[in-house]
Amino acid sequence: MRTDVRREAENVQQGPEIWIRGPVAPTGRRFAWVGTHGGAGVSTLAAVYGGHDSGRDWPGPGAPASVLLVARTHASGLLAARRTLELFRRGEHPPGLDLDAVVLVADAPGRLPRPLAQQVKEIESTVDVYRVPWVPAWRLGDLNATPPRGTEPLVRLTRATAP
Repeated sequence: MRTDVRREAENVQQGPEIWIRGPVAPTGRRFAWVGTHGGAGVSTLAAVYGGHDSGRDWPGPGAPASVLLVARTHASGLLAARRTLELFRRGEHPPGLDLDAVVLVADAPGRLPRPLAQQVKEIESTVDVYRVPWVPAWRLGDLNATPPRGTEPLVRLTRATAP
């Protein structure tokens, strides 16, 4: 039996600093929700997940430069998202803005029809996409509940940013 186990236990403080002090919360980035069309859900997402509500406008001076584009999953919403992504691709957005992701909000309960699902896949091939399901309580104006199940990656993204 080893008798130096107690001495080793006393020296546990050795190692990288992160082992000693534990993880540090990231400082993160502030972000702005930007709707690609009217009724995209920007105000609801800002109320539930935090962040700056830019409506359909680009973030102005003093607003966060990190952008989360928002669109509904109906045909015109996905078209608007693709058009706005094209503006970023061509550099026709205000200087200094960074596109973090596209957030697609369900326009109805249930699965997407195949043609719309294909459009979502095309968007996903160019940028990170977060999906938000249909939430009946939001339709009634109840924004106090926790974020819907299945949006944990979006929660992690928005919680990792500064308020």
